[in-house]
Amino acid sequence: MPVEGRDLSWKQTQEVTKAEGLAMSLATPESVQKLQTALHDKVKESHNFRFYALYDKLYRKDVLTFAYACSKANGGAAGVDNQTFEDIESYGMGRWLDELTQELKSQTYRPLPVRRVYIPKPGGKQRPLGIPAIRDRAVMMAAVLVLEPILEADLSPEQYAYRRGRSALDAVRHVHKLINTGHREIVDADLTGYFDSLPHAELLKSAARRLVDGAMLHLIKMWLTAPVEETDERGRSVSAL
Repeated sequence: MPVEGRDLSWKQTQEVTKAEGLAMSLATPESVQKLQTALHDKVKESHNFRFYALYDKLYRKDVLTFAYACSKANGGAAGVDNQTFEDIESYGMGRWLDELTQELKSQTYRPLPVRRVYIPKPGGKQRPLGIPAIRDRAVMMAAVLVLEPILEADLSPEQYAYRRGRSALDAVRHVHKLINTGHREIVDADLTGYFDSLPHAELLKSAARRLVDGAMLHLIKMWLTAPVEETDERGRSVSAL
């Protein structure tokens, strides 16, 4: 069943996701689930509640370990540092995570530049694709694990994009239902290249409605403004804005 119009708890959202086959292949550890449920419930309890201390949740061992596991399950190429998951396993995953934890804890962590590649699109055009280093993907996933249940709770039932347990097919089903109940007007809009020109200030301001943790907001800003590296026709790495 699609999740249209339902105000679900975080646990129910996870259950729906699994039932629809949209969940990651990895089961979320119970301790991480408890953290996510607590964060989600706090938002539901108060429309005005703001979080002042979230950054330390990123480097909790259970959160960061699961974030790395999710990143590995998603696969993907290496970033600008050419470090692969095989390299990390050879080095020692526990040792690698401990060092990343210390960087986060001491707030000396800085994201590496994003490697940009291009994939072909119909009509001869090319779509730019950014590939962060694995270390950055792991920290980003940790941020998703912490922030998703908070920001998800404020979204309206009509929103389907980029949400756990929802898909484009669910949106189509909802539109079909509305058509069958007498609605006759549909507005279809495509924001071309929206993520290429994402307004950073407005995005951070929106996040700050719930997040007052300066370290967390600074982390998000660093990702938004991370430099991009491309390979020129001679195979040399060059920086791009």
